[in-house]
Amino acid sequence: MDLMATLAAFPMRLEVAAQAASTTTIAAGEWGPSEVIRHLVAVERAVWHVRFAQIAVDDDPLWDWTEPGPTPELEGASLDHILAVFAEVRGQTVATVRAFDATGWARRGTHATYGVLDVAGLVRMAVDHDEEHLQGLAGQA
Repeated sequence: MDLMATLAAFPMRLEVAAQAASTTTIAAGEWGPSEVIRHLVAVERAVWHVRFAQIAVDDDPLWDWTEPGPTPELEGASLDHILAVFAEVRGQTVATVRAFDATGWARRGTHATYGVLDVAGLVRMAVDHDEEHLQGLAGQA
């Protein structure tokens, strides 16, 4: 599966893993499926939306490490609702990235930890972050 297909397909994979993990007991201090997905919503908005918008218009934007916690506005919402919100914000990310032309894909920014990244590098980071949390959910199921 190519990088963009992987990015776009993640909400469906996440839903399957989250539903499976939702029937298990979560250890004290650990995030359950709702917290993980609320975190992914926060990351989508605060990290990926911001970085893709910056790289589209700024020459070599600089990015610090950003790892937000679960977004508070969805606290207490149903798992289905949180999954729907994530699918919506991920859809916005995918649309933004698909709008880049070849010149856009070549644009670069500099991450404080990872160094120089082009658009594909940012997408790879998003996919890697997704996979990390998907594995965590799979361990709970």
